[in-house]
Amino acid sequence: MCGIVGMIGNKPVAPLLVDALKRLEYRGYDSAGVATVEGDHLDRRRAEGKLVNLEALLNANPLNGSIGIGHTRWATHGVPNETNAHPHFSENVAVVHNGIIENFRELRDMLLAEGYEFSSQTDTEVVAHLVERNLKAGDPPREAARKALLQLRGAFALAILYTNHEDLLIGARNGPPLAVGHGDGEMFLGSDAIALAPFTNRITYLEDGDWCVITRSGMEIFDSEGHPVNRALQQSVGSALMVDKGNHRHFMQKEIYEQPEVVSHTLSNYLDFASGTVITDDDLPFDFAALDRVTISACGTAYLAGLVSKYWFERYARLPVDIDVASEFRYREMPMPENGLALFVSQSGETADTLAGLRYCREQGQHIGSIVNVRESTIARESDVVFPTLAGPEIGVASTKAFTCQMATLAALAVRAGRARGILDLETEKNLVQDMIEVPRLATQALKLEQDIEKIAHDLSRVKDVLYLGRDTNYPLAMEGALKLKEISYIHAEGYAAGELKHGPIALIDEDMPVVVIAPHDRIFEKTVSNMQEVAARGGRIILITDARGAEETAVQTEHLLVMPDTPEFVAPLVYSLPIQLLAYHTAVLMGTDVDQPRNLAKSVTVE
Repeated sequence: MCGIVGMIGNKPVAPLLVDALKRLEYRGYDSAGVATVEGDHLDRRRAEGKLVNLEALLNANPLNGSIGIGHTRWATHGVPNETNAHPHFSENVAVVHNGIIENFRELRDMLLAEGYEFSSQTDTEVVAHLVERNLKAGDPPREAARKALLQLRGAFALAILYTNHEDLLIGARNGPPLAVGHGDGEMFLGSDAIALAPFTNRITYLEDGDWCVITRSGMEIFDSEGHPVNRALQQSVGSALMVDKGNHRHFMQKEIYEQPEVVSHTLSNYLDFASGTVITDDDLPFDFAALDRVTISACGTAYLAGLVSKYWFERYARLPVDIDVASEFRYREMPMPENGLALFVSQSGETADTLAGLRYCREQGQHIGSIVNVRESTIARESDVVFPTLAGPEIGVASTKAFTCQMATLAALAVRAGRARGILDLETEKNLVQDMIEVPRLATQALKLEQDIEKIAHDLSRVKDVLYLGRDTNYPLAMEGALKLKEISYIHAEGYAAGELKHGPIALIDEDMPVVVIAPHDRIFEKTVSNMQEVAARGGRIILITDARGAEETAVQTEHLLVMPDTPEFVAPLVYSLPIQLLAYHTAVLMGTDVDQPRNLAKSVTVE
């Protein structure tokens, strides 16, 4: 899940490489580096930590080459330090890499036996030495790269430079995404179009197994068997603007506050606000009425958005749903229904496990739909139909606005399915659509509770463990609240179905255990209150998130009570997401952690 870039330009490219890497820092920020070629000389600058360290190093000691490659790292093989930072060199070769070389140990042993010396702990260094080995055997650069690629097993995206070749850049893709940008007398290579947006909007996406030879005048693409292939030149919609934090302290806070607007944009893509119905005039490659089952697969927060939608599809469309985390689904060899829809949810559209699940379902004859925030992503391109979320670039690693936009999209699809299957009549559809239309207004009201949430966060910042409880659609929300807290504050937290409390987690309850209960006043509110009473009887510290009626009817003593705006049950997960995000955010801020770039995490997980 590292980020890679490459450029062939007409002036020193190192500052431009760093600029591009800033747009890829969501992929990893353990270390970073750039390398350039000047005649027979390869030179590089590498720094442990975030890109500001590399930028300072380059300011003090610039690179002048007009061709170069760059990398921002999420560590897999080898600890995060300067030695393990990319680019990696052999005598005449420089390489940057995203992915994992699965057979690197046997390749390393072979190269060591032949006298090659390794300076890092990474799997990437074997690639540089393999290409060097082929050069020394007399192969020209492109052939040296091609032969090396044939020896690699695993998932990888690569960019390769050579000494004495200031007009040659090799790229290769086997799994993780790679895009080529076309300029005027300049060419670019990057992990995604966002990295290249300041330089060009003309993009070619490599497909799995492709490798390319890039010069200032253009490029050639070859498939895994070495045959020339053509890939479409596309106009990218990636924004060339660097997203800034505005008046907010962190990107995460800014993105939490953007949710009323981006959820509104997303809903407007699926709802006819005038008629109060779901838009149905586009052609789908399947008929909801004819489906036997929906299979949903995703990772992390996207999985939890899918889990919320399971309740919606089954309740409002009477459509059975199987859902699994993609890292398990891809290996389960699940029998698929004859007439089924497989939905894949991913912010980036590049999540490796989710993409593998998609390809399995494709082989099993499923209709393939994707819910993604990047329309040009691999998952989107390999889907029969794309249901875009219109969240805009999400910079904070912990997903916020992408989550609510995913749920908004899934909610609209569930209502559409219910109408198509004859489960919902027109009046019920209009009522549910009106509920969705209310979400931006209700979300704005929820954001006004930030000061109250910050007070609660002061108490959470002093604990080691937190439980989150919820029922029905609030159960996935409890898991999401716990996930957010873990991700950015590093406090251990777990989310449970409230009814499962007595089946194990209640053993953890004591006077030091905060229990966050997500309980709007709905049809099962009284059941959740019973679970709260079980917590109170054991001295647990209850933090209740409910509405005015819930607050009025709760006889249980709470340590903190957060009263939300009255929200229709159908869309409560979208509105109640905001306080749990803000609670995690303010807890992390008080603890002094890096909110936008928490340790060990990356925004887009493009390797297994």
